[in-house]
Amino acid sequence: GMLFFDLNSGEVLYQENADKLFAPASTTKCFTVATALDALGADYRFRTPVYRTGEVTETGELKGDLILVASGDLTMGGRTTEKGEIAFTNSDHTYATFSEDASLTAPDPLAGLNEIARQIAAAGVKKVSGNLLIDDRLFEHAEGSGSGPGNITPTIVNDNVVDFLIEPTEAGQPDKVTVRPQSKLYEIKLEMQTVEKGTKAETWIHVENNQITLRGKIPAGRSPLVRIYEVPDPAGWARSLLIEALQRAGVEVSASLSIRHPEVKLPAKEEIEKLTRVAQLESPPFSENARLILKVSHNLHASTLPLIVAAHHGKRTLADGLRLEHAFLTKAGVEADAISFGGGAGGSRADYVTPKVTVELLVAMTGRKDFELFERAMP
Repeated sequence: GMLFFDLNSGEVLYQENADKLFAPASTTKCFTVATALDALGADYRFRTPVYRTGEVTETGELKGDLILVASGDLTMGGRTTEKGEIAFTNSDHTYATFSEDASLTAPDPLAGLNEIARQIAAAGVKKVSGNLLIDDRLFEHAEGSGSGPGNITPTIVNDNVVDFLIEPTEAGQPDKVTVRPQSKLYEIKLEMQTVEKGTKAETWIHVENNQITLRGKIPAGRSPLVRIYEVPDPAGWARSLLIEALQRAGVEVSASLSIRHPEVKLPAKEEIEKLTRVAQLESPPFSENARLILKVSHNLHASTLPLIVAAHHGKRTLADGLRLEHAFLTKAGVEADAISFGGGAGGSRADYVTPKVTVELLVAMTGRKDFELFERAMP
C-alpha cells in the first residue's frame, strides 16, 4: 500500500491500497513520537531527583536512606555528548542479540549516575548508614511490543543491558572482550576465542545467579561484535550502579549490591516530595530523545513513551497512554478511528494502519511549530 501526496498542491500523485490496513511495524513510532512531542513539548527535560530521609551529622553521616525517584528518563545521561545531544549509532546496541553490526555509543553509560553521586557528595554526605532505594512507581510496568529489551519501567540505565564488545585477536588466542558498564554486581566469565578467517561467529550467554558466562568464537579480521544481556530487574540494576557511583565519589555506603531491588515499602509520593533533595539529574531536551528513537528505531524507548505520556497526564497504564494518543490524533485531524495500536514501538498484533492515515499524520505535523525537530528526527 502506498500514497504519494504533493504537500503544496494537495494533489494525490499516486495511490495503491491507500485505505487498506497494514501491519505498520516501526512506522508506529512516527505516531508515538508525534504524540509525545505534543504532550511533553520538544523542550521538555526529564528531571530525576534523589531525596534523603533522616539528618546528616556534622561528620557527614546520613542517618537515613537515599531515594531516587525514577522519572522515565530514557537515557539517564548515558548518551549525552559534550554538545548536550543524545548520541546514537546506525545500528543500536539494543539490537545486538540478532544484529551483526550493532555498535556502542561513545559516552560513558554511567555518566548520569556519576553526576548524581557527585551532587550527593557535594551536599555534604560522606556516609550513608541507611539504604539506597529506587522509587519506580511513576507508571504501571509493562512489556514492550518490539524486539530488544522488553521490560518497560520508569528506570532505564544503559537500556537495562550489560554490553559485551568482542574484538578478535589472532587465531587460537582469546578474544579481547570489553564489558560495559563496569560493575561488581555480576561476576563475568569469558570463554571467547578467535578462530580462522571465514568461520562463522557464534556466541552464547549463560546466566546463573550473579554469574554471566559469555562463550563462543569469532573469526580473525572481522569487525568488533556486540552482544547484550538484559538485566531482570531495572530498579535493582540502577540501585546497585548508583551504590558503586557513590563509592567512586568517596561516599561510604552500607547498603550492599543486589540483582533484585529490596522489597521495602516506600513512603507515599507526597511524603517523598517533602523530604530534602540532595541531587537531581536533568536530561537533554525531549527533541533529542525523539531523534534517537526515530533514527535507530529504538523499541525500548518507543514502548515507554505511551506510559510517559500517561504519567504526564496523571494516568498510569499503557491503555491510558494509547487513549491519549487517540485523542491527540483526532484533534490533529487524523482519522484515528480507522487505525489501531497496541503499543508504542510496532510489533503488537493490534497494530494496523493505512497509508492514507499515515499521510494525514505527516501533513498534520508540517503545520506545527516543532515540525522541524520532528523532520530532523526522521531516518
